[in-house]
Amino acid sequence: MLKKFGKHFIIIMLCSVIVVMVLYLSVRLFLMITASYFWYDKVLGSLLLIAEFFIITQGMGYLNEVIRVFLKYDKPEEDRPDVPELKTKPYVAILIPSYHEPLSVIEETLVGSYNLYYKNKHIILLDDTRYDLKVKDKNILKYKQDIEELCQKYNINLFRHKWHGAKAGIINDYIKFAQNEKSNDFFFKSYEKTPYYRKRVLSKPKYIAILDADQNPFPEFLDPLVAISENNDKIAFIQTPQYYTNFEKNRIAHAAALQQIIFYEYICVGKGIEDVIFCCGSNVLIRTDALIDIGGFDESSITEDSASSIYFHMKGWKTKYYNKVGVFGKGPEDLGNYFKQQYRWAAGSIDSFRNIIKNMFLHPRKLSLIQWWEYIMSTSFYFSGLIYVILWICPVLYLLFGVPTFFASPIIYGIVFFPYLALSMATFYWTLKKRHYRTIDLLKGQALLLLTFPIFIKAAIFGFFGIRKKFEVTRKKGVSEYPFSKLIPQMLLAVIFFVAVIWGVNRLFYEKELFFAILLNTVWTLFNFFIMMSVFYFNVPKKVMEKTNLVGLK
Repeated sequence: MLKKFGKHFIIIMLCSVIVVMVLYLSVRLFLMITASYFWYDKVLGSLLLIAEFFIITQGMGYLNEVIRVFLKYDKPEEDRPDVPELKTKPYVAILIPSYHEPLSVIEETLVGSYNLYYKNKHIILLDDTRYDLKVKDKNILKYKQDIEELCQKYNINLFRHKWHGAKAGIINDYIKFAQNEKSNDFFFKSYEKTPYYRKRVLSKPKYIAILDADQNPFPEFLDPLVAISENNDKIAFIQTPQYYTNFEKNRIAHAAALQQIIFYEYICVGKGIEDVIFCCGSNVLIRTDALIDIGGFDESSITEDSASSIYFHMKGWKTKYYNKVGVFGKGPEDLGNYFKQQYRWAAGSIDSFRNIIKNMFLHPRKLSLIQWWEYIMSTSFYFSGLIYVILWICPVLYLLFGVPTFFASPIIYGIVFFPYLALSMATFYWTLKKRHYRTIDLLKGQALLLLTFPIFIKAAIFGFFGIRKKFEVTRKKGVSEYPFSKLIPQMLLAVIFFVAVIWGVNRLFYEKELFFAILLNTVWTLFNFFIMMSVFYFNVPKKVMEKTNLVGLK
């Protein structure tokens, strides 16, 4: 009875948010159209309305995932597919793509892969290092020899190719090689001792498991994934979460881990329920025939995994999400590495957004309406950098220059928008509190995300216009303070916000008739000032974190 009441309460809450959202946007649009302001004021007002619409829509997308999770599962530990009995154990190739990664990082992953309980496996290190660029460099030649010795030490297979298409290129070439395609561009050497294995590894695997070079699997990682896949031959891949082991020792890794939690524990679970989970590139089991069916990974995208996912669905394949941590790794530990990671994800997502819009118009019936919606929500998120700036600058323009952008009485904001904002934020924090996460930790994760706005803006522009930037690998060892010369956008905004707050406080004393409007804009700008100032908090990479509680990760 209580469970039924709880589900009804969630539905009522969702409907309430939808009603308030539609009411607010309708009133805002009407008042802006009928307001007697100059055209350039209305242009700014339109930008603010678009920004509000974007934020509300993204919020509704998240809330929609949460509702699915709570309506389908009563307890957090239930939010994963049932695992059938593993009756057969087909050949699985463990692929570990590596691009000049530190030897110690690769070694840890090789050892973890070697110790997997699943027996019918072969491990292949896909060494994608660009030896051709530094053929006379003694260090790179020594690294090449060290890689071979490492493979020999742990009886690991080694595959190289003529470089193209980055990670997607070497995975695609290995699949071709496993299908006995001959090419002088392929290099393969098996260091496995048993002759049977050396012969077996040259055949096409039924599944490939992809692990980034810094992702270490638990021994039981493969077994449930293979069991689920064997139970349904239409499953193209099963994605699992990422888990950062250094979240307690580093501020950046800590905040980044909280962002991963939001993504993997609610968004991915919700998408999995509707069969729209996309591949995240690591910690994933993929059916080889499904990958061949879509022509391999998309080599034109820097996020080949998520970019290729839509083709699985358009071909009629199913995808699953298994919400149990089976692999662990380390998150970025300084702003430089974090920004590199976020740029790669953002630019790839925006590029995929273009492709999704094109396919939606060319092949509208290939996916359901829900699937198109989920893909658009996921890939458009990184436009948020531009949206944040609009939301931040409009109150500043009003405080400093009296430029109107809201075109409505502050009472409308207080009566309609504030309840929506309070209700949606309360829902956000409440749902994560159900997984035992602290509000302060979630705020840190959001603050770091907001500080990334210049990276998102650059990625949105480059990704939308198809401009390719040189691929940069996230550094796996060593941390450093990010140069403040590269943090000028954040610090400049902090100064502007500070000046606007001081001016706003002065206006509160002298413009009594606009008191409420000035107060709202001043408080909002003060909040944004503190967000920008948190860049000094995060740019201390060697600071050890206080012990915290992330028990929600399973």
